[in-house]
Amino acid sequence: MQQKIANSIKQRGKLVSTAGTEELAHVEMISTILYQLTKDLTIDEIKASGFDTYFVDHTTGIYPIAASGAPFTATYFQSKGDIITDLHEDMAAEQKARTTYDNILRLADDPDVRDPIKFLRQREIVHFQRFGEALRITQDNLNSKNFYACNPSFDKNCGRRR
Repeated sequence: MQQKIANSIKQRGKLVSTAGTEELAHVEMISTILYQLTKDLTIDEIKASGFDTYFVDHTTGIYPIAASGAPFTATYFQSKGDIITDLHEDMAAEQKARTTYDNILRLADDPDVRDPIKFLRQREIVHFQRFGEALRITQDNLNSKNFYACNPSFDKNCGRRR
């Protein structure tokens, strides 16, 4: 969403802003699923599932961490100030999220988990497509010989069609 501020093409900024807003809703949905799965666990279930190390620090509160145990950090929000770089990063992030959802679907058998994950997976595909459209819009406004020779967000005349 921070990338919208640096966008010089209005249409592209809307695409980035809309996807960013929706990503925040994805976090809420995942958090809700986790809460529903953990809210009524007994101490024995916590120990048997390997959830005990998490429980020691957070009880059953929702604390965003990766499956590897790495905590969420603002460094996940990538913004270089170069729209071409940023859009490629956005597209890669959407594909990584889709892959994570694919892996969850391989492991989960509960329809109350699978159904929202399928929905989120589909939204990642749509976001990937929208960021691809934003990249195309950006490239359509540049001289094709200069796609990677300058930062169109900073170098105002570099690579622009005249």
